[in-house]
Amino acid sequence: MDELLGMSIGGAIFSGNSSIEDEIDRLPIKIEEADVHLREKGRDDADGYGWVNLPYQDLTKIIETADWLARFDAIVQIGIGGSALGNRMLVNALLPPFYNELETPLRRGPRFYLLENSEPATAAAVLNRIDVSKTAFVVVSKSGSTTETIAHFLWVWQIVRDKLGNKAQEHFLVITDPKKGALRKFAKATGCRSLGIPESVGGRYSVLTSVGLATAAAVGIDIEKLLLGARQMDQRLAMRQQIWENPAWALAALNVIHARLGRNMAVMMPYGDGLLAFAEWFAQLWGESLGKNGFGTTPVRALGAIDQHSQLQLYMEGPDDKLITIIDVQNRPGFELPRKIEDDVLREFDFLCDKTLGDLLSIEARSTASALIKAGKPVVYLKIPEISERYVGALVFFYEYVTALVGLLMDINPFDQPGVEQGKRYIYSLMGRPGYQEYESEVEKYFGICSKFEIIV
Repeated sequence: MDELLGMSIGGAIFSGNSSIEDEIDRLPIKIEEADVHLREKGRDDADGYGWVNLPYQDLTKIIETADWLARFDAIVQIGIGGSALGNRMLVNALLPPFYNELETPLRRGPRFYLLENSEPATAAAVLNRIDVSKTAFVVVSKSGSTTETIAHFLWVWQIVRDKLGNKAQEHFLVITDPKKGALRKFAKATGCRSLGIPESVGGRYSVLTSVGLATAAAVGIDIEKLLLGARQMDQRLAMRQQIWENPAWALAALNVIHARLGRNMAVMMPYGDGLLAFAEWFAQLWGESLGKNGFGTTPVRALGAIDQHSQLQLYMEGPDDKLITIIDVQNRPGFELPRKIEDDVLREFDFLCDKTLGDLLSIEARSTASALIKAGKPVVYLKIPEISERYVGALVFFYEYVTALVGLLMDINPFDQPGVEQGKRYIYSLMGRPGYQEYESEVEKYFGICSKFEIIV
């Protein structure tokens, strides 16, 4: 198997009198125990651990459903958080820029839209760009009760039913818990198509389930290669090695040690527009998995080279509270710059001749890493051969694995989200959902504290 990713580490290896490398060398037993626990629980398909098995799943039903979706002119996926971010990430990485504006054959499948946030202007704009009679709507919520998703769904369902009558259900795919929940009941009652989300897989780890794969396959992404990359990464990480020979072990240990040293921010800075949404996906995976019991580090999304011109000054000379990850891509499309500059007034830029924009982006990634290391900042430098299905699948599985390991090393559950649930209860109370009225007084109490300092301009 050729290299799936390369990892280099530099910068603040020492902090005071304590060597981070020495600290990490004391962690191998705990890391190996966490790794064994992760794999044993995955093998048992324990709650939260089912994503470990996803690289080996049977894709038959997902591909069959994707073939049906591909017959439509457009697909609108309705979901939020883990029910949308993975889809955004796959489309951003693996489809051409401005995909929806392309004509066939450059556009290999239906146009693809997401309805996520409860923003009326966005919802109306999506609806104005589609013909509902030629559109498939994919409704995704594992619980079947996610407020933003259900609100969008009810709105769209009414519109489609008003236009298509008893054929409306032929335009809907429900992806939810295989046994329970309101959306599962809806699918059974209407006979619309449905897929299940494995009960043992949480939303933010679900991109390699039907949640991410059904629409990905419909728009022309090779989901078998995605799983191949994830499978090969899993096999690579399963090798019992020294800590510095296993990239997931090393990266997990680095994050734990730097968190102990007060570096409580995890900057994810890929170089290349195709990995912009990967940083967004990472932010949810990292933040929701690890932010518990006073632990965790705050994910910060950045994009090279754009954020060299906005955030890098802070990283270089601001507080030493960040562990910075840079992702570079080895092989990029060419797009050659001029071989020769004819205009005398532009001759000072001769140094750019015979190079490509891709060369420039990779040079900027290496240069930024070098500058940060010179400033004594901790840097993790990852390199993938290219942005393609296989390597994106490998990168996704790698970060899921690292995140889970960090959680276990911090003695927290990386698969629940108790803090999110309180906000949901308050939303239900203010929206008038039966059974949640008791929380309305709490909202008034705590929001009232904020209102005392309201300033009117």
